Amino acid sequence: MGAKQVDSVCPIARAVDIIGDKWSLLIIRDAFDGIRRFSQFQRNLGIAKNILTTRLRDLVDAGILSIEADSAGGAYREYALTDKGLDLFDLMTSLRQWGLDHAFAPGEPHATLVDATTGEPIPRMTYTTPGGGVVEPARTRVRRPTD
Repeated sequence: MGAKQVDSVCPIARAVDIIGDKWSLLIIRDAFDGIRRFSQFQRNLGIAKNILTTRLRDLVDAGILSIEADSAGGAYREYALTDKGLDLFDLMTSLRQWGLDHAFAPGEPHATLVDATTGEPIPRMTYTTPGGGVVEPARTRVRRPTD
């Protein structure tokens, strides 16, 4: 990760350059789950301090997290998702759905994304075409700027 920039017309390559490592994705996951302090990230992830420091700095530099004063008024700094970070919700939900489909044995316990008000599981996320049909891989293609 870091300040490098992929010279590519591919949005996936650019996104992976910014957030495409395990620790960054898990930090973002934890931020969505309400974790805000360095010590909380470290404890929850079991990550080395130097790696966490680097990943948090990179996510702040990328505009995904911001550094804020401690919400309790203490001397600590807290990390909060920015609007750019909140825009990663669909990606994180897609990864969650893929993990549920392919990373657990049938009947194996797993975390579930639920509605904060009702406690009901969130329905599977799907994408639709402008005409209302389901987007399917076989019915899509990538249009490059040179096409």
